[in-house]
Amino acid sequence: MDTQVLEYLDTKYSEEIKVIQESLGAGAAKDYAEYQNLCGVIRGLLTAQREINDLLRKVKDYDDSL
Repeated sequence: MDTQVLEYLDTKYSEEIKVIQESLGAGAAKDYAEYQNLCGVIRGLLTAQREINDLLRKVKDYDDSL
């Protein structure tokens, strides 16, 4: 199986997480609710990224077993 799509998504999620972290560090959140929302976005992206990495590992293990 071609893993390029999964690797692309992993990279894009990492980039988006970095952008949000930098904006939080610069004080972009107007209030605590917005801060919580941005932290939730990061948490969601990290969860999706973990799932993608698990799937990548499984696909590579499967391909190696062939």
